[in-house]
Amino acid sequence: MENQDYIRIYTGSSIQAGLLEERLKAATINPVIKNETESGRLAGFGPSVVDQVQVFVHKDEHAKAMQIFQEVEKDLKEG
Repeated sequence: MENQDYIRIYTGSSIQAGLLEERLKAATINPVIKNETESGRLAGFGPSVVDQVQVFVHKDEHAKAMQIFQEVEKDLKEG
């Protein structure tokens, strides 16, 4: 992602990215999801790295998004 206004906060499985996306949206943060595996599949190409999703947030929302990310990480470890 080339836009300097967005910061990557997560790279990993689509399941965890989906949970993080849900929590961010609930906090009125609109994340940008980059899923090269799905993009490649839709274009007819094989994925370069399987199930590696990236989640980006606007730099103005980065601090709040990181708090949510840490909560998600904690919930998954306890879970």
